[in-house]
Order: sequence, then C-alpha cells, then structure tokens
Amino acid sequence: MVSSETMRQRGRRKGGGNEGSDGMRKLLLGLGFLVQGFRCFPWMAVNFFLKDGLKVDPSTLQILQSSANLPMVAKPFYGILSDSFYFFGQHRVPYIAFGAFLQAVSWIAIFLSPLNISFFTITLYLLLGNLGASVVEVANDAMVAELGKPPSSSSKNRQNSSSGQLQSFVWIASSVGGVLGNLAGGIAIDRFSPQVMFLMFGILLSIQFLVTIFIHENSLDLPKSPSNRGIKKQLSELLVALQKPEIYYSIIWFAASYAMIPALTGTMFYYQTQHLGIESSVLGISKVFGQAAMLLWGVIYNKNLKSMSPRKLISAIQATMAVFMFSDFLFVKGVYRMFGIPYSLYVVLFSGLLEVLYFFKILPFTVVMAQLCPPGCEGSVMAFLMSALALALIISGWIGVALSSFFQVTGNDFSGLPHALLIQAVCTLLPVYWSSCIPDGIKPKTKAKEG
Repeated sequence: MVSSETMRQRGRRKGGGNEGSDGMRKLLLGLGFLVQGFRCFPWMAVNFFLKDGLKVDPSTLQILQSSANLPMVAKPFYGILSDSFYFFGQHRVPYIAFGAFLQAVSWIAIFLSPLNISFFTITLYLLLGNLGASVVEVANDAMVAELGKPPSSSSKNRQNSSSGQLQSFVWIASSVGGVLGNLAGGIAIDRFSPQVMFLMFGILLSIQFLVTIFIHENSLDLPKSPSNRGIKKQLSELLVALQKPEIYYSIIWFAASYAMIPALTGTMFYYQTQHLGIESSVLGISKVFGQAAMLLWGVIYNKNLKSMSPRKLISAIQATMAVFMFSDFLFVKGVYRMFGIPYSLYVVLFSGLLEVLYFFKILPFTVVMAQLCPPGCEGSVMAFLMSALALALIISGWIGVALSSFFQVTGNDFSGLPHALLIQAVCTLLPVYWSSCIPDGIKPKTKAKEG
C-alpha cells in the first residue's frame, strides 16, 4: 500500500503537490514577489522627496540609495534563522509576516513624520523598511529554492520542465509588481505628495501581512526538513556548502560582476530631471517599459532559454550591459540628439531597459544556484547569495560616488559625466573575461537501476 508521504512526493515530482497546495503557494509567493516589485512605487517618491523636499545633492542621494541596502547584507543570518527556528511548526510564513509588518511600520512612520524630517531620521526608517524587506525576501527565496529543486531523473527533458519553472513564475510576479509600481508612481508623483505615496504602500504591506497570517505552512506542502537543528549546525552546513568550488566560485564572480561597476544612478537621476528637465511622468513610463522588458524576459527564459548554457547566457547579458552603458556615454555627449532623437524618447527606451538589464542575469543564476544548493540549507545559501549581491551593490554605489567626485560631477555641473560613463562601460565588460567561474550547466542526477 502506498503511504501518504510517497503520494505527496509523487505529486511534487509531477508539478509541486496537489492543486490546493499549488494554489496557496502561488498566492503567497505571487503576492510576496508582487509587493517586492511594487517597492519601486515608494522609492520613486523617496528620490523626489530627497531632491525637492530635503534638497540633497546627487552624491548624498547616491549614498542613501546604496547604504539603505545594508540590512540586506545580513541575509545569511536571516536565512539561518528561518532554516533553524520554527514558530508553531512553521519556518517560512512567520518570517514573511514579520517582514511585512516591519515594512508597514516603516513607511507609515515616514508618512506620519513632519515635512522637515531630518535626513538621519528618514534614513533610519528606510533601513527599518529594508530590514523587513530582506527578511521577506529570504523566506520567499528559500521556499522557491526548496520547491524549485529538480527531482532525480534520468530524463534531461523532465528536469528542464520542472527546473526554473517556479523561479520564472516569481520573476514574472515581481516584474508585474514593478510595472504596476512604476506606472502608478509616475502618475501619483504629479498628483499626490510623497507622504501620501508612503501611506499607500504602507496600506498594501498591511494587506500582505493580514493575508500571510491566515495562511498555514501545512497548506503549502513544503518539502520536509529536520526542524530546530540550531544555528551552530545550520551554520556548519552553510560553510560546507560554500566550500564547494562550483558554489563559491560562482558567488564570487556574481558579486564581483556588480561590485566593480561604478553605479551612477543618483547622478543620472539628477542629470535627467534637473539638467534635461525630464518630467516625472516620463521617468515613470521609462521604468514601466523596463519592468515590462523584465516581465517579457521571464517569459522568454522560461520557454526558450532554460536549456541554454548558463555561462554563455550570463556572459551575453553582461556584454549587452556594457553596450548599453556606452550608449549612455553617447547620449550624454549629445550624439543621439544630433540624429534628431529626443531626450525623452531615449530615456523611455534605453534608460528604462538598462536599469532592468542590470538584473537580467539574476534569473538564470538563481536557477543554477537552486540546483546546486544541498538539501536543508537552501535558505542559507540563497540568502548568502543575495547578501553578496547587496554588499556588491553598496560597494558599487560608493565607487560611483567616488568616480563622480573625481570628475567633479555635481547637481549643476555634469561636464565630467561622459568620462565617468565611459569608465563604467569598460568596468562592466571586464567580468566577461573570467566567466569560466560560472557553471556550464547542471547535469541531472540519475537513479541507480534496480537489479
């Protein structure tokens, strides 16, 4: 007689459990990643509030954009906690609820603050919000890694059909959130104050919190793992996983490919809005176009590119980023303007696409890492990966501030910006030369034939 556990394992191999569990997973993960993508909505308001309300300079804005990611660096700690400590028999859903609650408190607190709020105070609130966001992301990423692991099979096609499917679903959900967030942000920034936008997002997070607390983890049919293993054991398992060459070489390359690129997002924001006079609605449309491209990328990857060599695909994305950054150099030099291309058209098409192209390689890379993760420490390994990414983006932002300062780029003088953009493009191309650190595909495990 077949046991219930065996039936559940068969169901998971076929597509991830019964229809009820699959629906609850998609509700929880879909909502989680949708809200995660929608975070661009309040952050658009933050940029304009700092620029027009608090009158900060481009370097200060860039530093805040980078430093606000500091809570993300501690993601391995959150991952170990969620892998090790269970609350009421659950170790994913409670962390999602807690993270949503922290974010709601943060954004509603900014809404309730006076208009002359200090730069230090708003930085603390943003750090608190990103702390909550990082906890949610760790729990969500761990569930995706657990459910997205390919089953043991001798059939490569069977592996390809299951591997990456859930990653593509949450990628699409996040992209839809980004499209809606940027579209709503571009419209709302001209009709409401930034504080009202902060309140709107706080309400959305409150809804996510309420939905999450009414979902029990048993309804998700997650893979079984030993509970309450303790931080020490979980940390030792993480260290063992990170000692695998295919894991630590990949993470080093991935983080370095971001850290060595000087981020100039704050400077470009000032250049487009203050120097060129681009309206906020155009910036909103630009970001919508970019998020739509991200959504399309998720669909294309899921249907056509999952079987492609990860090394070749990620290297191609990296090289394309360099081409687009060189295009920004030509844009600032006025080359496109000489051909009759309006600034606003370039911002909508190219700037929006470049902003999301920066993150295209995350999807194929996380699919590879989910396959490499040893069972039981998916949350810790994926959290470590995202922590490395967060630290790399912080370093990238600080290098960008130093580069802008070196070329004396200010809120009123952008004469040195083309030189900074040219260096940025060159730095983006460099990681392609050691892309051999990326695994060139994961071979499916085969079961031993029974004699």
